[in-house]
Parts: sequence; structure tokens; C-alpha cells
Amino acid sequence: MKRWLPFVKKHPTVSVVRLQGAIAATGRGTLNDPGVAPLLERAFFKGKPAAVALVINSPGGSPAQSSLIGARIRRLSEEKEVPVYAFVEDVAASGGYWIAAAADEIWVDATSIVGSIGVISASFGFHELMERQGIERRVYTAGKDKSMLDPFRPEREEDIARLKALQAQLHETFKGHITARRGAKLPEDRDLFTGEVWIGQQGIDVGLADGIGHLVPVMKDKLGDKTRFRVYGARRPLVSRFGLSLVEDALAGLEERGLWARYGL
Repeated sequence: MKRWLPFVKKHPTVSVVRLQGAIAATGRGTLNDPGVAPLLERAFFKGKPAAVALVINSPGGSPAQSSLIGARIRRLSEEKEVPVYAFVEDVAASGGYWIAAAADEIWVDATSIVGSIGVISASFGFHELMERQGIERRVYTAGKDKSMLDPFRPEREEDIARLKALQAQLHETFKGHITARRGAKLPEDRDLFTGEVWIGQQGIDVGLADGIGHLVPVMKDKLGDKTRFRVYGARRPLVSRFGLSLVEDALAGLEERGLWARYGL
């Protein structure tokens, strides 16, 4: 009846968007801007929500995709004048925390892991194994740095220096985003940008989270007991639901498993 009687006050609605998984440009089950964009658009535009709640469970991943998702959240929030609240489950680390910081408030469980504000690059070196096996690698490039950090040849000091310079640029961008979003909540006498992580209350104590609390009770406390929740989630592709592309899924799963394992999950 309230739907057809404009003079009857409607109960506030919270749009809930679940963001779970590693962050990568491609791969099933991963978070990226093209995949998340439709969910966020519906969450902010459908039904005039009183707030948007992000349920986050991510060990991080691509800096670019993290930045794109975070920027989209801020743009929609400001355009629609709708506040955003982030609720962390197991972990919001690295790129996962980048996205959480796009919210106006960050809420955690007592066991949630937050932080890891840093940049990492990992690889392997196979040149000695190739030498022992008598394998000759032939690579031809136009541009002397085109094969920088090739894992099949010995490391070059200049390649390492370039990589660290790139990481430093990304790190400064990450730090700038967190500083801009968390601002006065961060302590002035402590470096939070070392890649360290914090659990629950520790994250609150250092200013990376605002309180311990869960989605429904926190939002009802803010908006009233009659608050309703509308959940938006990504649908699995049809081929995935029928179990196709098993090799691709397995490889992506191993890579994601490595990201979660860094936090003991």
C-alpha cells in the first residue's frame, strides 16, 4: 500500500553490495571495475537508498582495479548524496582496504584483518635450472629494457632499481588515497604504510577502522529498526555454472589461494 500512497512514510532502504575475492582485471570470481560497475550503479540509483553498504572480503590484488572501483564508489556517493559504509568480514587488505577506504565509515568484526598498505611484486628465477638442463633461451627485442625482469635470465641491478621506482610510485598513490579518506583519524606519530596488518580493535586503535559492528545492527542503529535491505550480488557466468573452463578456473584459483594464504586464510 505504501508503494501507491506517497503521503505514507516509507521505511529506509540500505543497498548492500558484496565485494568478495581477489582483485584482478580478468578471471572468474575476481573483483574488477567492469564486473562491479553494474552492481554499484543499481545499488546507488535504484529505489532511492538511504545508504549503501559494502560487505568486503578481499586480500587485494590489482592496484589499478582497486583504484577504479574506489573512485567509482566515491563518484556515485557524491553524485547521489548517499553515504557509504564498509563492513569487513575476514579481510580487507591491500587493494581490499583501498576499496574499504572509499566508504565514509569502516566497520570490522573483532577478528577482521585490515591494512597491508604497501606494494608487492613476486616472481621466480629459472636461469640456473636452464643452464643445468642445457636449454638455450633466444629473445630478440627492439628496446633494451623490453625484457626487463625476464625470469629466464639473471637479474640485473638496473631492472631491480626500475621495479622499486615503480613500486614507490604506486605506494605513494596508495598512501595518498588513505590519507585523503581517513585524514584526521590517522595518528601523526605512527607509520601505517609499511605493509603491516591489524586485527579488529587494533585496526580501530590506529585509525584504519571506525568500530566493531555488523551490517544489520549497525545500519538499524543508524536508520531505525524498520530499515530494509536490498542485496546486489554478481551472477556467475553461464559457462561457469555448467562447470566449463575448468583449467582456467583452477589456475585462477591457485593464484587467488596464494593471496588469501598471506593472511593465514
